[in-house]
Amino acid sequence: MKLFHIFLFGTLYSLSTLPASADTLEDIDFFETGGNYYSYPWMGKEPPAQTPIPDGYQPFHLEHYGRHGSRWHIGDYNYDLPFEKLSKASKDGKLTPLGEEVLEVVIAVRDEFKKGRDGELSDKGAIQHKEIGRRMALNYPEIFTPQTNIDARSTVVIRSILSMFNGLNGIQTVVPEINIKTDASHADMWYMNYHDTTMRKIKNRVDTVELKAFQKKHANKGEYLKKLFNDQEYARDSIGTELFNPLFSLLVNTQSHYAQPWILDRVFTIEEARERWMGRNANWFVESGNSKITENHQPFSQRNLLYNIIESADTAINSSEKSVNLRYGHDSIIMPLSVLMELNNFGLEINDLEELAEAGWHDYKAIPMAANIQIVFYRPDSNVVSSQDDVLVKVLLNEEETLLPVQSEMAPYYRWTDLKDYYLKKLQK
Repeated sequence: MKLFHIFLFGTLYSLSTLPASADTLEDIDFFETGGNYYSYPWMGKEPPAQTPIPDGYQPFHLEHYGRHGSRWHIGDYNYDLPFEKLSKASKDGKLTPLGEEVLEVVIAVRDEFKKGRDGELSDKGAIQHKEIGRRMALNYPEIFTPQTNIDARSTVVIRSILSMFNGLNGIQTVVPEINIKTDASHADMWYMNYHDTTMRKIKNRVDTVELKAFQKKHANKGEYLKKLFNDQEYARDSIGTELFNPLFSLLVNTQSHYAQPWILDRVFTIEEARERWMGRNANWFVESGNSKITENHQPFSQRNLLYNIIESADTAINSSEKSVNLRYGHDSIIMPLSVLMELNNFGLEINDLEELAEAGWHDYKAIPMAANIQIVFYRPDSNVVSSQDDVLVKVLLNEEETLLPVQSEMAPYYRWTDLKDYYLKKLQK
């Protein structure tokens, strides 16, 4: 397949329209350095207000893809290695008071994980989706009516299925009588959770060259060990570099739970946290970003999903019914989809990993826990079944309005025919 490549126009257009709030490295806080473990940002507060709808239009359909909510880690490593290293150091009398406190946190979190929580949705993850669903229904009462048909689908992973049902529960707190159909089947995985083998081979090749060199340059220097161990020779010989990543991962993910303590910022400096984030963010870029480093191929891993969204939207446009298509899956899908759709600055072509942070290509902006893309369709008030030429569309990334890669005098509202034609040409070349 010949892939569409738009460096000149796409880059110039995106740079001229980047959101003013694009973060630089110095703006990133401890929570955000968790990257894809960053807890959904609108917990307990409202997302930014939306731009008023153009006169004479009303919403009638919504397409969606959402990541599962906050979860436990997948696999034992991030729990077991810190426990083993710190427990031995404690028995050897080598921990500082802070080191002992960190060990207590590790033991408590690990004990709960060992009850069978591997990769499961957390208590906070459930609430995230309930609130997103509730706000979705409140934001678009014209769409979410008792007569509306919701088609909700999930990948076959339990945390995604539970996220779907929590999201639907949130919707039903606003519209109890709404019509809902649910499914979670391997039959839908070709577009709901597709992993392209060609793209994977390209990423694996780059992993061994550019990415490893970048991550080595930004590797942790071990300064945090002085806070945890009272014997630096012991720390160097018995701990080394093994502890940093699993301990950071365990502590940064306590933000995914209501009852787990937050002590990450007492163990690591913000500089250490940001350096680690740079390496992780670069990994996501190599996995999903638009770059010559990966032959500009990676975002096209989600071409099946974008085709499905376009086809589903056209079906809704040709119907007189109000409808919603909800899909629940994973960060590994939302990240390349955000790049493929060129939401805000995520479609930028960047060919130097050192430029990612200052360019505003930040993983936590696209794939926090419970990340979601909402595509809202509008038609003239007088039309029951619209001509496609009359339909407007707006895209929200994590409930914030985005800029899209076509021109519009009404941004963040765009003509559906312009956007659809742009995407289809991109996908077909």
